[in-house]
Amino acid sequence: MQTLDGQLITVFGGGGFIGRYVVQRLLARGARVRVAEREPRKALFLKPLGGLGQTQFVAADVRDAANVARALQGSDAVINLVGSFDDMAAVQADGAGHVAAAAAAAGVSALVHISAIGADSASESKYGRSKGDGEAAVRTAFPQAAIARPSIVFGREDQFINRFAGMIRMAPVVPVIAPAAKFQPVYVGDVADAVLAALGDAAAGRIFELGGPQVLTMLELQRWIADATGRSPLFVEIPDVVGSALASGLGWAPGAPITKDQWLMLQRDNIVAPDAASLADLGIVPTSLAAVADGWLVQYRRHGRFAELTAR
Repeated sequence: MQTLDGQLITVFGGGGFIGRYVVQRLLARGARVRVAEREPRKALFLKPLGGLGQTQFVAADVRDAANVARALQGSDAVINLVGSFDDMAAVQADGAGHVAAAAAAAGVSALVHISAIGADSASESKYGRSKGDGEAAVRTAFPQAAIARPSIVFGREDQFINRFAGMIRMAPVVPVIAPAAKFQPVYVGDVADAVLAALGDAAAGRIFELGGPQVLTMLELQRWIADATGRSPLFVEIPDVVGSALASGLGWAPGAPITKDQWLMLQRDNIVAPDAASLADLGIVPTSLAAVADGWLVQYRRHGRFAELTAR
């Protein structure tokens, strides 16, 4: 494990879901961390995690190349965690290129870029396409960057498992769109550990696909969540022809159950490729949902932590 004592590492998106775990681990390893966010005040909750003067906060928008260059001045290494479902090309493609170009110009020793499984410049979905274009921009500007592609990331603050748990808590009947779509959910702590491991020389220039120990279909995942929270709704599988129509006809509306782009993303399994470098190549044993989810899914049970669950 490489030493990070005293190194200044700039983390773009450090106040986000994955970012808080990455920053916590960097601080624990003795690094000085500069958190670069569009609204730094939203990341101030990270300050108590480090020692006096160990954490810095700077305003930065990855869509602005000059802004990015100023934010990472003096850095030893850079981590880019920024992602968005809005303005995807500007944030995930152009923005990734801005970070990589500025890192190269500043002469930083390492760059770790977070992408996603399914990143492909030829993807039908805007999300997959922007992630693919972002990887290409990073490779062009900083060929030795390490790229990590997680599957769906789960953890206490996630917007995936929690979203379905909330639906299952509220509804006796739960429609399941794309029930056969496959995922390989990966724990946010494992992703953070992978990011730190990827700062090492052995990861330079490589692409890693990050997935957990289980491959689950959309239907299996929602049934697992129901079981873990002591719920027993009726799951109704929505035929693909209906799901596609919903996404095309109503996906543009606020609060729509699924957007057209999300539907397109679900047409490809979100799992680690058989020949891909993975968590194991970074020395990380993947954590299962069952090992950690009870810590926060308890809030979705009828009687909280006093609920008595059936045997799983």
